[in-house]
Amino acid sequence: MPKFKAGLIVAALVIALDQLSKYIIMQVFSWGDLLKITGFFDLVRAHNTGAAFSLFASQPGWQRGFFIGIASIASIVILYLLRKGNGSALSRLALSLILGGALGNLVDRLIHGYVVDFLSFHLGTYYWPAFNVADSAITIGAILLIWDSLKQPKHA
Repeated sequence: MPKFKAGLIVAALVIALDQLSKYIIMQVFSWGDLLKITGFFDLVRAHNTGAAFSLFASQPGWQRGFFIGIASIASIVILYLLRKGNGSALSRLALSLILGGALGNLVDRLIHGYVVDFLSFHLGTYYWPAFNVADSAITIGAILLIWDSLKQPKHA
């Protein structure tokens, strides 16, 4: 049970940081506003109706319900895995980060109908799609899961 609670705390911290950062961006920026921070990083207020990296954002609207469903199912599965308590500490941390990120973006989809993105990196005129704290947590969690699976001993 302590491992499960620790996982929930990590997920809750991700959600809180994600929602706080999005709230601040929405208070300070209007949609499309951009603030150059460095030669390769900007803050921007973007609305993403699609998946990661705006995949499917130009679709006619089916994606909102679809991504709400996917995030809900993924969260239930992750909660089950965390409750079960199996796996390494690294895999539990990874799952907790993914859970927090999925729920952070789910909150946006339920409240706004889109996900608020604001971190924008670029190299010259090539821009990486804007993202947010939840997306970062999901990405880091996925990388940690892959790393953990690669360092597991191989069974014959």
